Formats: sequence, structure tokens, C-alpha cells
Amino acid sequence: MRRAAAALTILPLGGCEGVQSVLDPAGRDAQVLSDLFWVMLIGAVILWVALNGLIFFVTRIAPQPLSRKGAEALIIGGGIVFPTVVLAGLLIYALSEMPKQRAEGEGLTLRVTGHQYWWRVEYWPDGAEAPVVSANEVRLPTGQRSEIKLNAERVIHSFWIPTLGGKTDMIPGRETRMSLEPEKPGVYRGQCTEFCGESHAYMAFGAVVMTPEAFDDWLAREARDAMTPETETERRGREVFLAEGCGGCHRVRGTAASGNVGPDLTHLAGRTTLAAGILPMSHAALRDWIADPAAFKPGVEMPAYDHLAERDLDALATYLMSLE
Repeated sequence: MRRAAAALTILPLGGCEGVQSVLDPAGRDAQVLSDLFWVMLIGAVILWVALNGLIFFVTRIAPQPLSRKGAEALIIGGGIVFPTVVLAGLLIYALSEMPKQRAEGEGLTLRVTGHQYWWRVEYWPDGAEAPVVSANEVRLPTGQRSEIKLNAERVIHSFWIPTLGGKTDMIPGRETRMSLEPEKPGVYRGQCTEFCGESHAYMAFGAVVMTPEAFDDWLAREARDAMTPETETERRGREVFLAEGCGGCHRVRGTAASGNVGPDLTHLAGRTTLAAGILPMSHAALRDWIADPAAFKPGVEMPAYDHLAERDLDALATYLMSLE
């Protein structure tokens, strides 16, 4: 019994920290929600203990009959007034915290579009005439509130980075918005939290929080064209990429590939994960993904390239891994 109780205690504690824990905040908005959770929990515990303690008292400790006046005072005071005061206090506190979740962003604006099953991410620095386009990863600077505009292509999605803030739905034909103010640099995880199809559970993304200086350096590199292949294998991989028509769906800036159907691959290898958060960014994982995407993400629109010769498949993965 003691071992079972210890195991049951450890399980919920496992959700108190990590890259996707609402109880391990890394941003001002997530801290507000975490504080709200603890205040609500404490209020609920007080209410539960008080009411059940009162019932225990009158039924077990002092079960003698009460006068009519005493019974009415007990029922009205303990069953109506006390719960109303506690719940009203919790409601007032919660409502006072809500405006903090709707604050306007400053400086950097991101536009994130949910597709099936990946994310298009556009960075619009203050005064920019054109966006810096990326995919399946969100990067944010610390110390400032970034505005995030949300759209969806076909079905409803929902954008959520638990360690940074609450979630907001993404609705086709309607732009929604949120803002986030990260405080701790690190690599976290975001997730679609609205059922969007058979690979909904595999629609995640990396969330990288950086210092303002590091973010500015990264954004400047992200805006550049793709790196030129340096080795024979990389050059062979680029030939395969273009010959197989990959550029009809994907864009690689600085090459003839100018597709806009799938994720922008200009700096693919610089991202923390592959295939919208479900695979590590490695040569082996990329090779397997290209050969048979549906094996990892059912319903994905990218076709399989298992017809390629082993040499060409390896060269293609090598080329893409050079795009940092």
C-alpha cells in the first residue's frame, strides 16, 4: 500500500516541470496562469475541507439535534454564505488576471498559420516590408512582448506553448491574436490543442526563447538565402531535390525552388526538430521521413520518395542537412 501510494504521488509530480509543463513557467503569461492555478487549488481545498469538516462535525463529533435557529445558521452560513464568499473571491481574482493575457505586443510580430499538419511562421520585425519565413518552430526574444497573429488554412487548430502562456484557437477565414512575454531562455515545446485530423497528436513545434542579442543575430541569418552546397554529395542532393520536383511545394531561397505549398526549407537544419516536432533533426531521421512520411504522420500530404535509389536518398538528406 505504501509503495502504491508513493507511485501515485510521483505520477502527478512528473507534470510539474519540463518543456511542456504549465506548472514550470518560463514567461510572464505562463506565470500568471500558474499563479491562478495555485490560488484556485488553495481556494478549492479550503472550501472542500471546510464543508466536509462541517459535515463530519455535525454527524460524527457532535451528532446531537440542533435547534431550528442553529440548524438554519449552520446551513445558511456554512452551505451558502461561506462558499459564495470564497467562490466570489476566486472569480474576482481570476477576472482581474484576464486582461494581462490580452496585452498588446511591442516591436516583433509573428504570423503563424496552421496547416495539416505543420506550421508556417512569418517574422515581421518593426518596420519590415517583407517577412522572414520559417516553419514548424517559433523563436522569441526575452524581455519584450511579441505579438502573434494566428490563422488556419483548412480546419480549426489551436496554438499553445504551455511554458509561455495560454492557448488561442486558429480559425479559417478569421485572424485571432495573442501575445507572449518570455523570460527564461531555453527550448520548449508547443502543440496544437484542437483536434484537426488523424495526425493531430503529431502536430507539435519547437519553441526557442533567446536573449534579444542572440535573437537578432539568428533572425539576420534566417533572412539570408540558403547556403551553397560545398561537397559533391551536397551538390548531388540539390540536383535530386530539383529533379524530383520538390521545389514545386517547398521554397529554398537562393535556388529555383519557390514552392509555397509546404514548409520553407531554406534553413531547415537550423531547427531543433523535424516534421513539426515529432522527429530529431538528424540525417537518419530526415532520410526516413523523405522515404515514407505517412509512416510517421498519417494523412500527411507529402508523398513518399521510397522509389529513389539509396545513393540519391542519402545525397538528398545530406543536402537538406547542410541548409543551416
